[in-house]
Amino acid sequence: MGAETEEATGRQVADTILAGFVDYIAGFRKVSRRGASHFTNRAWTSQEDDSRQRLALHRATVLATVDRVRPLVDGVADRRGAWRVARSHYKARISQRSDFGLAETFFNSVTRRVFTTIGVDNDVELRWFGATIVPRGEGRAELFTTATRVRDTAAMVRQVLESIGFEAPWADLDDDARRAAARIDSFLLEEWDSLSADGLDVLRPVFYRNKGAYLVGRLRQQNRITPIVIPVVHTDDGLRIDTVLVTEAQASRLFSFTRSYFFVEWPNPSELVGFLKSLLPMKSLAELYTAIGFPQHGKTSLYRSLYRHLDHSHDKFVRTRGTPGMVMAVFTLVSFNVVFKIIKDRFDPPKTITREGVKRRYDLVYHHDRVGRMVEAWEFENLSFEKDRFDPELLDELLATAAESVRVVGDQVVIRHVYSERQVYPLNLYLREMSTEKATAAAIDWGWAIKDLAAANVFPGDLFTKNFGVTRHGSVVFYDYDELVLLEECRFRSIPTSDDPADEMRSQPWFSIEPGDVFPEQFPTFMAFPSDVSSEVRRRFDEVHADLFTVAFWKGVQERLARRDLPDFYPYSERLRFRRRAAESAG
Repeated sequence: MGAETEEATGRQVADTILAGFVDYIAGFRKVSRRGASHFTNRAWTSQEDDSRQRLALHRATVLATVDRVRPLVDGVADRRGAWRVARSHYKARISQRSDFGLAETFFNSVTRRVFTTIGVDNDVELRWFGATIVPRGEGRAELFTTATRVRDTAAMVRQVLESIGFEAPWADLDDDARRAAARIDSFLLEEWDSLSADGLDVLRPVFYRNKGAYLVGRLRQQNRITPIVIPVVHTDDGLRIDTVLVTEAQASRLFSFTRSYFFVEWPNPSELVGFLKSLLPMKSLAELYTAIGFPQHGKTSLYRSLYRHLDHSHDKFVRTRGTPGMVMAVFTLVSFNVVFKIIKDRFDPPKTITREGVKRRYDLVYHHDRVGRMVEAWEFENLSFEKDRFDPELLDELLATAAESVRVVGDQVVIRHVYSERQVYPLNLYLREMSTEKATAAAIDWGWAIKDLAAANVFPGDLFTKNFGVTRHGSVVFYDYDELVLLEECRFRSIPTSDDPADEMRSQPWFSIEPGDVFPEQFPTFMAFPSDVSSEVRRRFDEVHADLFTVAFWKGVQERLARRDLPDFYPYSERLRFRRRAAESAG
């Protein structure tokens, strides 16, 4: 009788979890589908609202499903036996689904909450750390449309643009096609020594983010391919091509780990990812799944990649290069290019933030538009690693400073709570270790990074160079979030003048300071460059970004935010844009 009960319960659990997953996917696709209408109607604030709604959907559906299945398994004597039946039945039910991988992640998300899993639980999870098939869709003509170069490149581009079927009209389709063709022809002659091409494959689903719509494809010539990305903007006078991205490096920034997720709707996400992987072989599956709106499955892919990597490597977790933080203990596995950040038990003065306050800030970053300037942070719970993979000094430090999150159980190090981020080059080290030319470029981009964050309603709080990093593409990004606040919550003030010369000599401010007060005149002190960096770097920075030290700049940004005057954030250099007055007035 017991076995029959477990069998029946297991099947009911599987059906309940699958129903939850179906609800999640239906909701996800419904919200994603609205990206096209928001672009057509230039409803940028509505898109922001939908972005937050979609982000919350997975967690909400998982928790609702947990509430439905937990009473079922709590009612049988052998909970694990019933769950193994559920796993087998669920696996059979999803085997023919095009979103099989996402369905596995959903099942495991429910499983880990029901059983409070530490590390990997082979007994109840759908677990596989080996290679997996990622379909590339070459046999699926409906995934992409193919244009050929019959007359000239402009005609080929026009064929692609007309096939997409935007609801809004083009401002000047012929002119756009000529501009795009000139960029493509220049690439073909410089890189492939010929104007010939076998075809241009462009994905039918359009990628929407912020104020842009992106046509993503690949140009083929014999055994060569290169990404072709055509960003489209919706201006006052209609649709216009903003630029054409024609190299792997340019297209890679579109799918960066520093940007928010696309609105793109397609029934087979793994097929979409497979096509993107063919264009961007250096991008991990974790990054690509995350970029198209599935950060939970991206996290699963990263988790699997990490454990697979540990099975095929021997280096140890060590302290990360850079200045140690007062809030986080940070370490890395150098061969894996990811850093791990654990909240310390206690924070040294002048830090007054709490553990929960730190978590709230990381949650804010997760839900906020990162505009290419904040690193994606994945949150993990209850990870387990072999003790001998840790440098002894690092492990001693973690046990001494983060005992609430780290403990040793037998030969395992169990980490209750940790964030992971892609590793970047700490800006303070980059400025010191690179040539004056590269250091100057990074310093100037640091200023632009702060301004981009401000335009997105983010004030970093800590403006020290040690809290910023440089990506492999040379972009400066922010990664230390414990002092981050919304810009609209700041009160920017000038330092009052005093008639008493003694006031200037006091160790403490002689005037009152309230929570939220910020004094831009003090920024040069916090934004100091390492002492061994060329003075030329500082001089060039001040030439471009002296306005950062003025109250007027920050209040001006706050005024634009109050008007909901959303800025343009495009994942490519300004110099690549087709400059038109109409395009500059978009939005």
